Parts: sequence; structure tokens; C-alpha cells
Amino acid sequence: MAVAQAPVNLDPRVATDAASERVNRLLYRPLVDFDAQSRPVPALASWERLDATHYRFTLVPNTTGTLRAFHNGQPLTAHDVVATYRSLMGMAASPRSAEFANIQRVDAVDDDTVLFQLKQPDADFPARLVVGILPAALIQAGHDFARAPVGSGPLRFVSWQGALTLERLADQQRIQISEVKDPTVRVLKLLRSEVDLLQGDLPPELLRYLQGRPGIQVQSAPGANFSYLGFNFNDPVLQDLRVRQAIAHGVDVAAIVRQALVPGSRVAGAVLPPEHWAGNAGLAAYAYDPARALALLREAGVPLPLKLVYKTSTDAQRVRLATILQAQLKPAGIALEIRSLDWGTFFEDIKQGQFQLYGLTWVGLRTPEIYRLAFHAGSVPPRGANRGRYADPVLDGMIAAADWPAVTQRVHAQLPYLPLWYEGQFAAMRVDMQAYQLRPDGNWDGLVSLRRSVEP
Repeated sequence: MAVAQAPVNLDPRVATDAASERVNRLLYRPLVDFDAQSRPVPALASWERLDATHYRFTLVPNTTGTLRAFHNGQPLTAHDVVATYRSLMGMAASPRSAEFANIQRVDAVDDDTVLFQLKQPDADFPARLVVGILPAALIQAGHDFARAPVGSGPLRFVSWQGALTLERLADQQRIQISEVKDPTVRVLKLLRSEVDLLQGDLPPELLRYLQGRPGIQVQSAPGANFSYLGFNFNDPVLQDLRVRQAIAHGVDVAAIVRQALVPGSRVAGAVLPPEHWAGNAGLAAYAYDPARALALLREAGVPLPLKLVYKTSTDAQRVRLATILQAQLKPAGIALEIRSLDWGTFFEDIKQGQFQLYGLTWVGLRTPEIYRLAFHAGSVPPRGANRGRYADPVLDGMIAAADWPAVTQRVHAQLPYLPLWYEGQFAAMRVDMQAYQLRPDGNWDGLVSLRRSVEP
């Protein structure tokens, strides 16, 4: 498999980039996963709510009935669950720590049973327990999970020398994930049979080209991953809501979706898609209106044209989208300077708050906890992903009350992000590849079932 960006960190407690999250889903197993409607369902454990602040989780056997075990052969028990979550609660550098600040205690009753005691009631608590479980002994030994992961998922880690090599437990099939930044080179490697599979991260014209090539099959589906434009609220100009509204009215999202994105993409009005149980189908995208944008900027008293710097990665499609944004915003009185950086530098700048505007995509969103992670005042990195340093006591109170309809309305009105689109999903592969299941969130779970057909 060739990918645009290699994973950065294979420790599920700290990983936040898309590629790492997708690999970690295969390497580790969490207590809880989600069904097609994003409702929590048992993965490693079932659960029972004992009262408003106490939950009991009971580990279940693997789906095959075999014993739970890590890839190093050690059994997976309640003590590993406790060690994982205690380590998360104590990791100041983990962007996930804030998600578990409400945990008062976590204790193992026996090898199969874990009790969580909360500080405050939280009816959505089980849906938060999606971090892959780590071996307690290796946590205590200070093992480097980031580069040498040990989990209990369907794939195990083999090596990471340039390409990342994984092995499927079910049949010992080895899968190599290689970073190939240039989309044209990725396509050529697929056509030459140097790789078997590509998923996502191609411009529409290359996808259309592949659809007509012999020996290649293409799957596509509507997507749920949320692309957005982020603002830095330490910037005095961007603190002004009228400026953010002007930017929103200066971007023709519908035209970008129609002309520059792959099939299955759609305009976004909120972080979670409308079919999600906590989505809000009534929120419409901001209308494209350059004249309104100019009026808002004049009302805000900013000098025209307003000069802003937009950071993105060096991925060809991301640079192309940035160029389209630049052209669209010009009639709205905004001069956008594009700075494209290699992925590591770009992502580090975003985490450190070294930007005015940036573009990214949230992948695999399942719960409305994203609103706490991305917008709560207590979630500024490294304690979360509030990279824009947004602070809104009203929104914080709504999040604390889990009033998701009010939260979505407030975010839509205050624009801590400008929603752009949900990216369509596609996979292109050799015709002898079978049983790959494409997911709306772009996860690579299909690698668990993918197989090569055998000629008779």
C-alpha cells in the first residue's frame, strides 16, 4: 500500500495524525468501538452503568473464542486496561489527557473486570474509551510504543525501516505501507504493479485516469471525514467574528466540491455529518457572497486587502486546494499567502500555534467529544487539539452539559473553524485484489480482509 503521509507515532495515547490513527486501529484493540450509526458497541469489553458516576467493564473473549493476548504472547487482562488509562491520566503531553480528566479512579476487580469512578456524571462515558490497550509491564518499563508498538489487534508490528511492515495474525500475510508523497508517482507505482493498493489523497483527474486503465479497479463511497479551515485566536485580526464571517462568505465551497474533489464529497455545515446521531442537519454552509465579505471587512475596520498567511502541507492536492482558496478570496478583499511545508514541519507548526490560517481534515470522528477536544479552553495542546487557542466560556458550559444541539449551533455561529467539506472515499487497486471493504471514514480496516485472488 502506498500512502501520501506515513504514520508519525504508533503510541495510541499520543498519536493524532490520520495515518497513525488508521494504523493504530489495526495494531491495538480498544474497550469500545462503534456501529454504523456511531453508537458505542463492545470491542474488548461490555459495560454496565452502576450509578451516575460508576461503570463496570467486563472483558470479553475474542470473536473466535480464543484468549485475549498481546502480540508478545502475554495475556490481556483488566490490569492492562487500568495501566493504560492511568498512564493516560498522568501524561501531561498527551492530547487525549483532557478527555479523561473526569475519571476519579480506575481499578481492576479481577483479571476480567474494571471499575471506573467518575468525578461528575457522564452518560456518554463508554464512547470515550476508544484508546488501544497497552501491556502494563511495558508501560511500567517505559517501552517506546511510538516506534515499536505492541498491541492486541488483528495486525502486528514487524519492522519500520523506511516502509512500515505489518503482519496479519490470521494468515501471516505481510502488508507493507510505504510513503510516496507525489500522487503521480503513487499512480505510476500502482500501474507498474509496484504497489497493490492506494486509498485517498489523489486529485480527481488522476482518479478518473485510473478508472479507465486495464488491470485497475476503483471503489468509491460518500465520505464522513471533515475538512476545515482553522483560525488562530491569538491573532487580533482573526479574533474579530466579522473577519471570520468574511472569510466564510469569501469561499465558494460548493464550487470546490463540484470541480476539485473526488466523487462522494459534499459540503459540510458542521463537524459531524448530518447522519451522525449528534449531527445537525439543519445547519447550512455559509453562502458564497464576496460583496458581503467586503462589507464585513470594512465594518471591522481592517486595511484592504486583508493579508493573511495560510499553511498547508506539500501534498499536491492540498496545495491545489489552497490555490483555489487564494483565488476565491481575492474578490472578497483577502490576499492569501500560501506556505506549503513538509508534513512534519507543518503539523508541528499547527500544534504549536504558529499559523494564522491552516487547512486540515479530521478523520474517523465518532463522538461529539470532538467538540471538547477541538474547542474547549482546557484542550489547548498538549492537553488536546484546540490548536487555534479558542476560548468561549459559553461553549465550554454547553460542552460540559453535553447539550450537543446547542454546541453545534454555537460553533456554527462563532466559527472557531470554517467547515468546508466531507471528503469522498475511494480506493484504487490491482484487479487481483479482493474483499477490500472501503469505509466512509477512510480507515484502513479493509487490510484485515484484503486478499489476492489465485488463478486456478
